[in-house]
Amino acid sequence: MSKKHKQHHDEHIDESWLIPYADLLTLLLALFIILFASSQVDSKKYEQIMRSLNSAFSGGVSFFEESTVVPVVTAPSSETKKKDEDAKSEQQELQGSPEQQEQIKKETAELQELKQKLDQYIADNNLSTQLETKLTNDMLMITIRDNALFASGSATVKPDAQKLAVTIGDMLTQYPQYQIEVAGYTDNIPIKNAEFETNWDLSAKRALNFMKILLQNGSIGPDRFRAIGYGEYRPIDTNDTADGRSKNRRVEVSILRTVKEPTTIGATGN
Repeated sequence: MSKKHKQHHDEHIDESWLIPYADLLTLLLALFIILFASSQVDSKKYEQIMRSLNSAFSGGVSFFEESTVVPVVTAPSSETKKKDEDAKSEQQELQGSPEQQEQIKKETAELQELKQKLDQYIADNNLSTQLETKLTNDMLMITIRDNALFASGSATVKPDAQKLAVTIGDMLTQYPQYQIEVAGYTDNIPIKNAEFETNWDLSAKRALNFMKILLQNGSIGPDRFRAIGYGEYRPIDTNDTADGRSKNRRVEVSILRTVKEPTTIGATGN
């Protein structure tokens, strides 16, 4: 009886080696995970994996708590470099050089000063329904309704409007570095009389006549000016109503920036 029991005990397989073997496999798995994580550029994911492993093995191995593995940052590809360079170039182009930025700042201050003078003149003379100023990234624009300047179908500047032109001219002498465009516009109602065959002719003549009054100030160089007529082809409102047509009939005096801003300032006048 004792002999049989002894033989049965000898035939039992010793499985104690499985414990260190399982630990070894676990450590190898963890090592491969660490190697995989360390080869990735994203360090945040690496830290997340470390925290997860620390949590999983908090009851056993403490190797991960003070790991000295440094994530390997792969060099950016040539395509990525090109994209980065293009993005930087585009940003620099939008912002301009430091010299351009300084010039833009200087011009903005000057044009804002001129705009304030014009707005004060408009307020003092109750001309808010006839004149409007607007500062953009391209220019300071003075818009004058045609009924403040001309009789219907005429390009002759009214006497009161001549005073306005002289005042604007006097202000412009203080800013000699800017080019100035005087543009005439009409509505889409056809015109045909003894003096003008088309709205082109009327708008061009109105712009030219107003510009001539500005040039009566001898301190303004004629080389700074140009006059142009757009006729009915650049409306700012509908031509289907009397009010809309009235807004479209106008003269615009634009003081042009020498350096354009990358974005619109958004300053408007009354």
